[in-house]
Amino acid sequence: MPAPALIHEPVAVLAVLLSFLGFLFWANQQAFGQKIFKFAPLLVFAYFVPTVLSNTGVIPLESDLYGFVKQWLLPASLLLLTLSVDIKGIIGLGRNAVFLFLGATFAIVVSGPIALWACSSLIPLEMHDQAWRGLSALAGSWIGGGANMIALKEHAGASDSMMSVIVIVDVAVANLWMAILLWFAGREKEMDASIGADRTSLDTLREKVATYADRVKRPTDLGSLLLICALGIGGAVVATALADVLPPVGEFIRGFTWVVILVSVFGLTLSFTPIKKLEGAGASHMGSVFLYLLVATIGAKAEFSEIAKPENVGFVIVGLVWMLLHAIVLLSMRYWLRAPIFFVAVGSKANIGGAASAPIVASAFHPALAPVGVLLAVGGYVLGTFAALVCSYMLELVL
Repeated sequence: MPAPALIHEPVAVLAVLLSFLGFLFWANQQAFGQKIFKFAPLLVFAYFVPTVLSNTGVIPLESDLYGFVKQWLLPASLLLLTLSVDIKGIIGLGRNAVFLFLGATFAIVVSGPIALWACSSLIPLEMHDQAWRGLSALAGSWIGGGANMIALKEHAGASDSMMSVIVIVDVAVANLWMAILLWFAGREKEMDASIGADRTSLDTLREKVATYADRVKRPTDLGSLLLICALGIGGAVVATALADVLPPVGEFIRGFTWVVILVSVFGLTLSFTPIKKLEGAGASHMGSVFLYLLVATIGAKAEFSEIAKPENVGFVIVGLVWMLLHAIVLLSMRYWLRAPIFFVAVGSKANIGGAASAPIVASAFHPALAPVGVLLAVGGYVLGTFAALVCSYMLELVL
């Protein structure tokens, strides 16, 4: 058992994370902070510093706070961030979003077997039979999420001991990739300019949202703040209650996935009503507070101490090579399509993480883009098992 964290009470951990986030935004207004954040975006620090704090024992790796933030503040954030969304603008994003999402799925399917073949000498011979089975489950996780992972575990017959290793690989590699995608979000314009990407649809969507926000902007009053909080938390409560009674669609759209879909539908529906004017009182700002806190808690849950254990190193290297090949395929497609880096980030995360993290990455580029992450993540659930089964068959052929 690891030693208890220095700060372990959930409210105290919340105070630490909020204080740290407040410091980041204060630093962003100072000259020294602007120089630092020009190289590494603020959101990367919001993610990685809590990782350092939890892995050094300052705050815990596991806390009731983290579950609360995901269960309630993630849905509330999505609802508030989608209030001022421009549906026509999102539909206009079109081709690149679909192509790079499908490209991300294809890259996971083909990169896994190649990575295992290239690194097979690092896997102990006595583990070969279980290696492809465990990596099949990882393919399921990386094309849709946790439910797909369980389905592939059962299909391939991965043992519980192998799954404990695979979970370590999943957490370590996927969290590292997420940090890189958040870094992309802070440098998107430079990256897009370097290949002459067509940003017209993205910039038009952002301008429409910004113009509307300026038009309805008003001094924030107590009543509006209370209404914004009630709307966000209330929407999360209603969505959770409905998710408990709604039947599953297929094997994977159930439980929390229903919650994410429902709050997105609530927000999109309310964007056609006068409630949309709450954007002028700071609805998206409150949603962003919840979002940054969510990113901080995700970072705090990432445990890296298990990576260096001898029995895990080979699998971690396979995971890193797998993700590297995935990135190379996607970035090559982006160059060929002259597509903005946003589509790489959200297409990848819709596969590797699903509905719980794709909207977060999309929102890091702009709050109005959160629904794109939700829609593509649902596509990830639909494709996940079928694509992962193909990958599983190829992995078995390697060993």
